[in-house]
Amino acid sequence: MVQLHGLPDIVARVLAARGVTVDNAQAYLTPRLRDLMPDPSVLADMDRAAARIAEAVMRGEKVAVFGDYDVDGACSAALLGSYLARTDTPFIVRIPDRIVDGYGPNVSAIRELHAAGCKLLVTVDCGVASYEPLAEARKLGMDAVVLDHHQAAAELPEAIAIVNPNRQDDLSGLGHLCAAGVVFMTLVAVQRELRKCGFWHGAGKSTQKEPDLLSDLDLVGLATVADVVPLQGLNRAFVQQGLSIMRQRRRPGLTALIDVSGLSGPPEAWHLGFLLGPRINAGGRIGDSALGATLLMTNDPVNAARIASELNSLNAERQAVERLAVEEATAMAELALLESEPAVFVVASPDWHPGVVGLVAARLKERFNRPAFAFALDEAGGGTGSGRSIPGVDVGRAVRRAVEEGIAVKGGGHAMAAGVTLGPNGIAAFRERLSTLLAEDVDRSSIGEALGVDAALTAGGATPELVTSITRAGPYGSGNPEPVFAFGNHLLTDATIVGANHVRIRLRAGDGTSVGGMVFRAADQPLGQALLGMKGQAVHAAGTLTLDTWGGRTQVSLRLLDVCRADPMRQTMR
Repeated sequence: MVQLHGLPDIVARVLAARGVTVDNAQAYLTPRLRDLMPDPSVLADMDRAAARIAEAVMRGEKVAVFGDYDVDGACSAALLGSYLARTDTPFIVRIPDRIVDGYGPNVSAIRELHAAGCKLLVTVDCGVASYEPLAEARKLGMDAVVLDHHQAAAELPEAIAIVNPNRQDDLSGLGHLCAAGVVFMTLVAVQRELRKCGFWHGAGKSTQKEPDLLSDLDLVGLATVADVVPLQGLNRAFVQQGLSIMRQRRRPGLTALIDVSGLSGPPEAWHLGFLLGPRINAGGRIGDSALGATLLMTNDPVNAARIASELNSLNAERQAVERLAVEEATAMAELALLESEPAVFVVASPDWHPGVVGLVAARLKERFNRPAFAFALDEAGGGTGSGRSIPGVDVGRAVRRAVEEGIAVKGGGHAMAAGVTLGPNGIAAFRERLSTLLAEDVDRSSIGEALGVDAALTAGGATPELVTSITRAGPYGSGNPEPVFAFGNHLLTDATIVGANHVRIRLRAGDGTSVGGMVFRAADQPLGQALLGMKGQAVHAAGTLTLDTWGGRTQVSLRLLDVCRADPMRQTMR
């Protein structure tokens, strides 16, 4: 790769470690939609879905867009809503309240949308398991189109079309797409239908020109990263081109959100998951669930700034609520470990807010490296919960099995994350069944548990030029992990608790050069405790590198992932 493509050695090493070959290296580094996106018609039911949505646009029918309350749902709803607005099609965006409505469409909401005059219902990031609500829509005379990506049962609900690359009879090979990716491909197909009908050339009622769908890739890229789908193939093109558009600050909502989050430089892929995504999610967790979609659709910078500020405040409130719940859940998990070695943690409390249980599960998964479910209990001992998993353990499939067996009332998801509702006193039975279903996969996953390292560096080698060069192999995320570098036999000159439970560190090499970094949410975790105890000692450390810009100065920062004491016989730096 170095010889044929003129790549820096470190970039070639990163690519080779990810299975990229000499022949496809150039295409991998410059992913393009024209090369990677197939004809939308390869998706089952796509032609029917596109035709029905285009028909609604041509007739000026009122469309109900029903989304989910997470980032993928907000982006999906904003994509479709913005497109309908540009075609002068009347529409309503409905995002359910997490506590009052629960996940997905419900019969009451369907009746309200019908009463509001909606002729077509389009569900985005939900709907593939909504049998009763979609049956109600049909009974009322509303056509339904489902645009989803969650795992589906063999028997599908009643609808004009169900576009979902993860339905069992879909042969598109696009199961790695998030819902926003599915919606984007649907809009490409809809635009093609409208073009055939001459809609943009006088046959329709639109007063606007044909939309530039590529300008909406900022939303697709954001959803792709935030929903933690694999950054491979088409998804890499979505994120790379989405970031390019986001950096142009065209969308008032995202621009306001970037500013309120304190991001000082151009957004990178990890910013979408760690800075922007949590703020959009905050509305659905503890506030107004529609705030995220509203922010992403608004064209008014003043309104965008107001909503972004509100989401930022809700996110701070969410962090406080989450912190208390995580402390209690961690104690429950540690107690469970004293009694046995559970394959999956299932923790629950009547005091937890339903909006933070997914985050609680994620924190347990990160700390103990095994699947975890957290539930907010109701008065009857049932409740709503969320699960997070580790590579190789499919919690979405396990939840579907629990629903089929009557252990759970409803639920679904995908391999790495799932949502579930339990009936009265259902926690014990769910815990027992999930442990049985997942035990073998968890054992198999733990055998290969290790931290992969791409290359060894010294502090002096961690330069801005190096970090800039390795970004060429990005974007990084699920399925394309950030390069990990090992720093052997460095002196840990600083390990200090800062901010909200973070640990600031600094490593010094034998030649006197140093690199600083941060370990987030780690002060009370094993890694943070180890660092605090090793201050002043020689260590081997490993982590990823990023660029931080502050006060006009750019420097390299190490996001540390692991550490151990160096061989005492070789601690010569003292």
